[in-house]
Amino acid sequence: MTNLAIYTSLAGGALIGTSAALLLWTTGCIAGISNIAGNLFSADPGKRWWRGLFLFGLIGGAAICYAVAGHAPTARAHFPSWLLAVAGLFVGFGTSLANGCTSGHGVCGIGRLSTRSIAATLIFLSTGIVTAMIVRHLFKVF
Repeated sequence: MTNLAIYTSLAGGALIGTSAALLLWTTGCIAGISNIAGNLFSADPGKRWWRGLFLFGLIGGAAICYAVAGHAPTARAHFPSWLLAVAGLFVGFGTSLANGCTSGHGVCGIGRLSTRSIAATLIFLSTGIVTAMIVRHLFKVF
């Protein structure tokens, strides 16, 4: 890992932690993207504004990154589209099953010492490791 990667990773982590803390402090809500996006239109009208701003910030941050770097991230060559679709379905199912996503449980829940979030994050990580091993060795995709 280069020094630049270390610094940009630290800066990214600090920004994520700061934004999650600010959201909790200002609204009392947890920065779990599945809950924020999933309840954007069904939430009480008084809460829609910050949900919309949060999502706009995610998209705007990516646009700024693209403008500064001058190129967009590229998809891995020869990665099967059907496998991405299946993975997306599993992620959606897992998010629903765990009542939250990795950002909600992993970043915010562990920071609050939530037992449920610690258990969910351990399950996310374990499942991710097993899945990567299966995809790498069974499907030989990597």
